[in-house]
Amino acid sequence: MNGSMSRFHETASQGEAAGYEGARLSRKPTLSWTDTRGRHTREVTGTVVLGGAEGVDLVLGDPAVSRLHAELELLDSGLWVRDLESRNGTFVQGVRVTRACVPDGGQLRVGATDLTVHYAPEPTPVEIWPEAHFGPMVGASVPMRELFARLDRVARSDATVLIQGETGTGKEVAARAIHEASARRGDPFVIIDCGALPETLLEAELFGHTRGAFTGAVEARAGAIEAADGGTVFLDEIGELPLGMQPKLLRVLESRTVRRLGETAHRPVNVRFLSATNRDLRTMVNTRAFREDLYFRLAVLPVTIPPLRERPADILTLVQHFLPRDALAAVTPPMVRDLTTRPWLGNVRELRNFVERALALGPREALALAGAVVPQGADAELRVPPAVLALPYRDMREQVLQAAERAYLQALLERHGRKVAEAADAAGLNRTSLYRLIAKHGL
Repeated sequence: MNGSMSRFHETASQGEAAGYEGARLSRKPTLSWTDTRGRHTREVTGTVVLGGAEGVDLVLGDPAVSRLHAELELLDSGLWVRDLESRNGTFVQGVRVTRACVPDGGQLRVGATDLTVHYAPEPTPVEIWPEAHFGPMVGASVPMRELFARLDRVARSDATVLIQGETGTGKEVAARAIHEASARRGDPFVIIDCGALPETLLEAELFGHTRGAFTGAVEARAGAIEAADGGTVFLDEIGELPLGMQPKLLRVLESRTVRRLGETAHRPVNVRFLSATNRDLRTMVNTRAFREDLYFRLAVLPVTIPPLRERPADILTLVQHFLPRDALAAVTPPMVRDLTTRPWLGNVRELRNFVERALALGPREALALAGAVVPQGADAELRVPPAVLALPYRDMREQVLQAAERAYLQALLERHGRKVAEAADAAGLNRTSLYRLIAKHGL
């Protein structure tokens, strides 16, 4: 990176004073617990995975804990825990949760282990990037500038990186930013989409082949990993990698050699591996859909890109970035308010598509196309926004259901004055179930 691009530290209050919304609270939490290995304390920063596997960030000596049990993430609202489809569940204050915020002095239970959470009384500095961009990535919000500072550190390493984030958040853009900021920036950046090819073709694409290795192999060909020698290989959609291919990729990561199809010799390669997925590989490990040893080799340096709905302060910045200079006057305060209230299921990609439609059709028509129209009668038809059609069915279903569930709960609680007993009766739920849903969505 440019030597003048110095990093600096800024507290949450300073970030807000500078006009950046959503700065994270920097009161770091400390965990205290006792397990079969004794008594422990651990300060939590960033994102931490806890479980029984020796490769996780926080290893618990408890046979009732799953190997990858739960994820802890420090956000501006506190320490959040997310269960990774563990065997015995994750509990906060005695309630089983999928995702919840742990209060100061609160109890987190995983397996047979109770962990107590205490927040530091005073805030500590939060490292953020001094500009609203990092290479091709754009974002003025504090969460993104924190991410940029992390990407800068990641770029100066040569370790393997796993980039996680929802569809459309810009995982490939982040991978390019890492490559361009690294010492390998003058060498190849090769992309492989692990979900686009059948297993037999994917193996040849990655490792190469000799002439006659299979039908259609009329000449020898180097694979993508060889072609990237000296540079970076980006494995997109790594969560779609077939199980049969996973041990073969693991051998490459461990030996830094490749063997072309039809050959017996292994060729040394000098490449850095970046991978990306919108799936949760930790839960896939627990359900045996992804190899644990490969996950740990890929996630040496994990990076998570926050969804656009968690950083609405970036929406205006991104719109201005996507628009040509002579069209900036069309961005009005009412339009910005409208854009910041939308869920943006397709994240930055959907917002960029909106800007392109606005240039072609005008802002009013583009806004109409961006949102679904709620049916008003029995015969009315639900209009699906174009961005949703761009998602795989599984992702669409999950995102739409989660958004609808959260919106329903918010409206339900508001209607009943946040009285949980009344709201539960109206929804046909018992209070424990409603409390779990409230905790899951952070309400």
